[in-house]
Order: sequence, then C-alpha cells, then structure tokens
Amino acid sequence: MLPVPEMVAAIQQTGGYMAALFFFAAYPIVSSLVWVTTSLFFVFRWERGDDTPQPRDWAPAVTILVPAHNEEAVIGRSLAACCNVDYPDYEIVVVNDGSSDFTVQRVLPFVQSGRVRLVDKRVNEGKAMALNDALPMVRGEIVLIMDADAEPEPDILWHMVPHFRSARVAAVTGNPRVRNVDTFLARLQAIEFTSIVSLLRRSQRIWGRIVTVSGVVAAFRRSALFAVDGFSPDMPTEDIELTWKLQRRFFDIRYEPRAIVWMTVPTHFRALFRQRLRWARGLMEVLRRHADVLTRWRYRRMWPMFIESVLSILWAVVFIGMTALWLVSWSVGIPPIGASPFPNLWGMVIATLCLAQLALGTLIDHRYDRGIWRYFPYAVFYPLIYWAFLAITTCLSLRHLFMKPSRLPVRWNTPRTGPEA
Repeated sequence: MLPVPEMVAAIQQTGGYMAALFFFAAYPIVSSLVWVTTSLFFVFRWERGDDTPQPRDWAPAVTILVPAHNEEAVIGRSLAACCNVDYPDYEIVVVNDGSSDFTVQRVLPFVQSGRVRLVDKRVNEGKAMALNDALPMVRGEIVLIMDADAEPEPDILWHMVPHFRSARVAAVTGNPRVRNVDTFLARLQAIEFTSIVSLLRRSQRIWGRIVTVSGVVAAFRRSALFAVDGFSPDMPTEDIELTWKLQRRFFDIRYEPRAIVWMTVPTHFRALFRQRLRWARGLMEVLRRHADVLTRWRYRRMWPMFIESVLSILWAVVFIGMTALWLVSWSVGIPPIGASPFPNLWGMVIATLCLAQLALGTLIDHRYDRGIWRYFPYAVFYPLIYWAFLAITTCLSLRHLFMKPSRLPVRWNTPRTGPEA
C-alpha cells in the first residue's frame, strides 16, 4: 500500500480527479448563469412594472387551511393576520394535530369569535395526514395552505386566486419572507430566500416545471388534490412529493412573487440543521420514487428539474470529497492541484457570479421586502458557510436516495419560537 503522501499525489493525477475538479468549478458557474438569465425572462414577462391591482371580478370561495402541531408561540399572530385578509368569501380552518402544548387554547378565542373553525385531532399523525383529514371538511374550491408561523399580507388572495381561472392550474406557490431577522443565521436565510429560493422558482417557472411549491404558503385547487389522492403521509417533505404528483398528472404549477407571507426561520444551527436534513432526505426520497420520469417521453418537461436536482446532489458530494482530499493533501505537505488558500481565477469567477446572483435576487425582491438590502452584506458569508452546511446535510441524507422509503406516516415536531400575539 502506498504511503499517504504518494497516494494523495497519485489520486490528483487521475482523470477522475480532473473531471471532478472541472465539475466542482463549472457547476456553480453554469447554474448561476442559467438561474440569472431565466429568472430575468420571468421578471420581464410577468413582473416588470406590474404594480396595478389585480382585477376583482372573480372571487370563488377560498379556505385558508393552517396545520398546527405545538404552535402556541406563533399561531396567534398567524391567525390575527389571516383574519385581516382582504377577500369577500373565505374561511379559516385550523387542524390541530395532537399538540401537547397550548396551541388549542391559543386558537379557541378565534373560534369563539366565529372567524376560525378548528379540527382538533388528539393524536399526532403527521402534517400530511392532518391536511388530508381536513380537506373533506373545507368549503373552498381553492385552498390556501399556510404554516402556523406564517403571516400573510392582506392582499395575498387577490394575487393568487386569478391564476386559477386557467383550468390547468392546480397550485400557486407564494413568496415567503423572513420576519425574525434579528440574528446572523436568520439574516443569512433572508438572503437565501431572496436570492436562491425566489430566483430558482422564477427560473423553474420558465423551464415549465417547479421542483416544489413552498411548504410555508401555497394555494391549491381542491379537486386537483383529490385527483392525486392528496398529500403523501409517508414522505418527510409532503410539499415536494405533492408538487411532483401534480406535475405527473400534467397540472400547471405557478409562482406568484406578489403573494407575500412573513415567516419565522430557525435562529440556531441545531434547529436549522434538522430542518435542512429533513429537506434533503425528502428530496432524495422523491427522486427515488419518481425516477421513472427519466424513462418516459411523456414526462420530458420534468427532465430539467430532475437532472438539476441530481446535479446539485452530485456537486455536494464532490464538494465534501474534494475538501477532504485537499485538507489531507495540505496536512502532508503537498499543495493540492486546483486548490489554493488564496483567491485564484476560478475562485474569483465563482465568487463574483455568486455575489451577482445574490445581488440580482435582492434587487428583484426589494419591491416586496423593502428592508432586504440591509442584509446584503451578509451575502459574502453565503458561499463560505452555507455551501458547506448544505453540502454536509445533503451527503448525510444521501443514503435515502438508495433506500426504499418506509410506508409509515411521518410525524412532525417542529419547535417554534416567537412572540405570541
């Protein structure tokens, strides 16, 4: 067996290493250029100068459905905001999924006032099951599903409902904004939702298919939900799975950036790590379950989002592998090929494009979140901290890409923190 220094040097002379090095540098450059250009198409087509009020001559009944499990810290603010929504015909339904705290007590005053209906489940069976149980009890043909920590803007329904004039539209995903921007980690997430999440949804809308609606806020045609048998209780990310099921049935899913809700994001690394680990696992299981879309021509419009998802996972694996190899190389006194502790051409190109993408996303969403520019300086930390963070959670979840998912319901326990209304 070769000594470690010789082994490290030999690995860096192989064709596989050079291919991985090229992919490691090229993927963020190419993907950033694609996201920027296609999102600009979306802006020029649907957002440029469009500040006129939506026509209000069509207002079908809407249900705002709020699933809740141990949400006592936030649900009061959310329901107060829901009650202030400007729309002539809507109801608010809370489905409590076996909460062990004072969630029900926070909801009861709204129930007693006649503004909210409560579906009180005594056993925690998971978010997907809670939503499926509540859907037959709502009266709105359009169902706006929101997390219990989300606070909608009053005009949200006037921006989302008109999309459903088209019979092919099954879902419209909204634009969640970060409310609790009082910590470093929360401000990083504010930049992420502006310059990564929102930008990517604009791009995917141009591609024709969206990887996932926002679990925080999305409106659905109720009949379309029944057509695909509702949410999947056995999937940890029921929103991603539902998005793919709807698009496999050739329903249209749209992104509406003017549909604003304010949400609470994790403020501690442990909570954020658990959240992103669940998101990564959920994507892996969805890709495994729907891998057959690549072999069927009828699903060809789903190929770009499937391939892009796989490439992002592959890049995370390469990121971790290359970083580990470079650390070993430096530790044994061998300068690694293609890596430098000092800025080089590739590194500067990647960093410049990353910051340009973050700046563009901030510029576009500034019209919806006026204070977002204050947090743009935090963007310099995004590639340094967040890329590594997300790559680690992706690699830790990689096994789920090859494991057969359990058919047992996935229960939830998402701790919330925040001032109660």
